[in-house]
Amino acid sequence: MADRTTSKSPTRGRLLLLFSHELLPEQESDARASLGVREIVPLPPDLLRLWQDVPADSADIADYLAPVIDWLRQLARPGDLVLVQGDFGATWLAVNKVVRLGAVAIYATTVRESHEAVTGDGSVVKSSRFRHVRFRRYETVED
Repeated sequence: MADRTTSKSPTRGRLLLLFSHELLPEQESDARASLGVREIVPLPPDLLRLWQDVPADSADIADYLAPVIDWLRQLARPGDLVLVQGDFGATWLAVNKVVRLGAVAIYATTVRESHEAVTGDGSVVKSSRFRHVRFRRYETVED
């Protein structure tokens, strides 16, 4: 299959996860099939907890995320794919670091299917199902 994140070679090898939960089986299959991923490297549990719990009341999160950024520095190599999704500010910092390291920052896209049901007491219960669509490369805009 063609690489759907960039026009370069689909054989990338490694996918590092800066992601708040585990990949869905469909996401893992897509990463292996469309991106040529052979190895998936999750965040260690202690760093995953940091990534999941970025403090909303902190004005500056760079120091808080330093252990996660250090993990990236140690593992990310040019050409590696890094799936980055989470808190907007944390994502911004991580994507910038990934790009500076020569790796390729990507994110997963989804389609949301929402359903509403009126209950016996007249309240409405809304449920949503998210389905994986593809991975997309974070792009930059040139001046």
